[in-house]
Amino acid sequence: MSSISDVPASARHPALAPSSFLPDDGCAGTLIGRVWLPGDEAGPAVVAIRPDGVFDLSARFPTVSTLFDAAAPALRAREVAGRRVCGLEELLSNSVSTVRNAGQALLLAPCDLQVIKAAGVTFASSLVERVIEEQAGGDPSRADEVRAQVRATVGDNLSEIRPGSDKAMDLKRMLQARGLWSQYLEVGIGPDAEVFTKAPVLAAVGFGEEIGIRSDSAWNNPEPEVVLAVNSRGEVVGAALGNDVNLRDIEGRSALLLGKAKDNNASCAIGPFVRLFDESFSLDDVRRETVHLSVRGQDGFELNGINSMAQISRDPLDLVAQTVAAHQYPDGFMLFLGTLFAPVQDRSEPGSGFTHKVGDLVRIRSALLGELQNRVVHSEDAPPWRFGLRAFIGNLARRGLLTHGL
Repeated sequence: MSSISDVPASARHPALAPSSFLPDDGCAGTLIGRVWLPGDEAGPAVVAIRPDGVFDLSARFPTVSTLFDAAAPALRAREVAGRRVCGLEELLSNSVSTVRNAGQALLLAPCDLQVIKAAGVTFASSLVERVIEEQAGGDPSRADEVRAQVRATVGDNLSEIRPGSDKAMDLKRMLQARGLWSQYLEVGIGPDAEVFTKAPVLAAVGFGEEIGIRSDSAWNNPEPEVVLAVNSRGEVVGAALGNDVNLRDIEGRSALLLGKAKDNNASCAIGPFVRLFDESFSLDDVRRETVHLSVRGQDGFELNGINSMAQISRDPLDLVAQTVAAHQYPDGFMLFLGTLFAPVQDRSEPGSGFTHKVGDLVRIRSALLGELQNRVVHSEDAPPWRFGLRAFIGNLARRGLLTHGL
């Protein structure tokens, strides 16, 4: 298979228009993003995505974290007129990593100082697949055999079991007696959710950027998810789309390898913006949202899937409460809510299941949160992450944006 560099830029990404990343209702909601500004003012800026363009709010809100901590952040964002940066089509077209112009603005992940957390095993179907990964020892060739064995005992539908309930504990005792209890079942139906740190602060990539898988992984997949934006007070203020890239073979060998499987260069994508809660969008909309996934490979392979939030086993507010129960997040956090999607479709030889190939175009879309698009590369080949906290704070200071505090 040819590498990405062998393919003309025009063939690597479909033609883009604002509808390629806006929600179905366009700019009706309060859409907050981050862009990298070019030229003398080079650096990240907090922006509002509006029908007449992209507007810089940084003079009032130097960080997304600052805005999210304000009372009624959607109202505060609308009160600031801001400076127009560019049009939507210009920003979108320049955000694709293969065709960027350094002299124009481009999209970044829509979070900055927030810790990036993720909840795992929050859907029944993905719970069964995690058990299969563990029982198969990360070997995709054994997955079908183990899948049949696990489902014969556990079944396909655990969605009616409330985590931590008496019924869930009865199931736990039964499975333990059969020797089939798993650490994934523990967090899937037990009282305590799995919540882990997905990526360092500022390490997420945004719309159009390359997303990375390790070159030594032979069994991996995208995880299309809703990501909550939570402020320092533990209040959910909005949501975005995310891709919690998963290396199934590495985690399947041992759950203690979760960090190696989940946190790698460019392995976390969030975007294209955060939609703040306002009169057009609420947490109940998050609970009802359906996230659509498509993967298109340079080899002609196509994969489609959905993640229906209505089937989540734990309510989003329960996951937030468990995240803040014994820890504080003074700059807020972004919380991946987990996914229903766990692909089993064979890509190559029968029984091999699905895995990414370099060059795959991953598109994650929902009606109210727009569309996140990324092209797959090896983490080792993705642009190295160098803009950390010292660089970020120094950049804001040089641009005179610290008068309102971070």
